[in-house]
Amino acid sequence: MQAMEYALHADERPDGRLFEVGTFTQRLVDLAGGHSPDPADEVLYVLSGEGHVRLGDEQHVLRPGVAVFVPAGATWSADGGARAVSVLVHDPEPGAGPAVVDLAAVEQGTATAGRHFLLGATPEVGCNSATQFIGLIPPGRAPDHFHRYDEVIYVLEGEGELSIGGERAALRAGSCVHLPRTLVHCLANTGDAEMRVLGVFRPAGSPAEAYYPDGRPAAVPDDEE
Repeated sequence: MQAMEYALHADERPDGRLFEVGTFTQRLVDLAGGHSPDPADEVLYVLSGEGHVRLGDEQHVLRPGVAVFVPAGATWSADGGARAVSVLVHDPEPGAGPAVVDLAAVEQGTATAGRHFLLGATPEVGCNSATQFIGLIPPGRAPDHFHRYDEVIYVLEGEGELSIGGERAALRAGSCVHLPRTLVHCLANTGDAEMRVLGVFRPAGSPAEAYYPDGRPAAVPDDEE
C-alpha cells in the first residue's frame, strides 16, 4: 500500500518528533521532570505509565486516558513513568487553564457514520487554541469529506486506512496523520473492532463538523443526536 505525505508511523521517528506542520508540533514525550514555560499552548494525552503532574498549586494523578492542558507561559512538573502524546499549539489564543480531564469519565458525543467522540482539552476547560478529542470509529468506511480546521491525529488502537486523492496508507496503533483544512479524505476502520484515534484540531470546535466534497454539511442523523 502506497505511503503518502500525510501519514507516518512513530517507529519512523525514534526521537519522538512526529508532525511539525506550522500550527502544530506533535511528539511523544516522557512527562517526568520540570518543564519551563513555553510560548505555545500544550495539550497532552497519557498513553502509558502513571505518576503525578503539578500545575501551579495543584497536583493531579497521571494514568492512561488522562488529558492535560498546559497554557502558554506556565511552569509545571511531573513525576513517575507516564508517557504521552504532546501537541504544541503555536501562536495560541488567549485562554485560561491549566486543566486535567479524565476521558474515562467523559460523556460521548455523536458524529456522522456511527462515529462517536470524547472531548479532552477544549475551550470549555480554558483551551481556546484547539480542541483535543478521542474519536471512536466502528468498522467500516465513512464517505469522503473535509473539515474547516487543521488537524493532527495519533492512532491509539485498531487498524485502518487513510485515503486521499487515490493514494492510500495503512494505519495501526502509533500511526500519525496530518489533515490540512479542506483536504478531502477518508479515514476507514478496516479491522473487526473499534478504532480509537486521538485528534487535535484548530480552530477549536466540534469534531462532528464535516463537509462532503461538494461543500454540503455532513449532518448527524436525527436518530443519532
